[in-house]
Amino acid sequence: MANASVTAAACANIAFIKYWGNRPGGLNLPLNPSISMTLSGCVSTTTVTLGTSGAPDRVELGGAPAEPAAFVRATRFLDHVRRAAGRAESAQVASSNSFPTGCGIASSASGFAALAAAAAGAYGLGADPRELSRLARLGSGSAARSLYGGFVELRPGSRHEESFAEPIAPESAWPDLRDVVLILSEAEKKVSSAEGHRFAETSEMFAGRLAAIPERAARVRRAILDRDLTALGEASEADALSMHAVMMTSNPPLFYWSPRTLAAMEAVRAMRHRGLEAYFTIDAGPNVHVLTRARDLVAVQEALRAALDAPMLCCSPGPGAQRRETAP
Repeated sequence: MANASVTAAACANIAFIKYWGNRPGGLNLPLNPSISMTLSGCVSTTTVTLGTSGAPDRVELGGAPAEPAAFVRATRFLDHVRRAAGRAESAQVASSNSFPTGCGIASSASGFAALAAAAAGAYGLGADPRELSRLARLGSGSAARSLYGGFVELRPGSRHEESFAEPIAPESAWPDLRDVVLILSEAEKKVSSAEGHRFAETSEMFAGRLAAIPERAARVRRAILDRDLTALGEASEADALSMHAVMMTSNPPLFYWSPRTLAAMEAVRAMRHRGLEAYFTIDAGPNVHVLTRARDLVAVQEALRAALDAPMLCCSPGPGAQRRETAP
């Protein structure tokens, strides 16, 4: 049964094993598995309200009409939902984020996870988690992971049915893990992840990255289950550097780092040299995530503040997507 209006909230995630590179065909079928932690405190909230058949869709982001590229991306996703539901009503979408948008903190992951949950409810699709994960992937590959809480893996696949996310462990499995998001820039990145994926296979380093991921992913899965920060951090740093090496050597080359990104990486290494355990990872943007334990959080934040004096978000393992429905 469809609902007149549905609101959903979903959290961003940070990938320990990154997803970079899609199969051709426009279905966001990743070429490698990815593993992430859903982040408390980085939330997208989206309301989908059904209109009438034939009317135009309306999309608002942060209280303003969506820019053309974002509007097209959202309405194409709504078309996927309408086809799956066998319905034709237009939709009014209103979405907002509790954190900076479009600068490499996975706002597309939380945004499309929230949109998938809200739109599926509004158009009367079922709530099967695996099917909803497949649907969210069509909007943003990493959105498939943000539908679940805690620690999550996205399977690659050669067909739509094969690629979906599934949980590794709930948020309660590692309650003292912390991710300090160092916001070095809130500017929207010039090349989106959706566009950057197209260039991955042009890098001579891409094949080597794909070959290394299975063993690295196995280490990350085990580290999560064992709550082993050292193993998780070392693998996460290696994977982030591997992904950015592919980006920098693609055609055209993609340079997401800024000088302050490099300074943050050096600050994290300096912490470890002083005996304070912390590790960095970086998505497709200049901002840096720092993984540490709750007991070391204040010391890590103080060291980062002294080195860079930048705003920070502190996140712990967060919940999966949630929605509320208003019956017609």
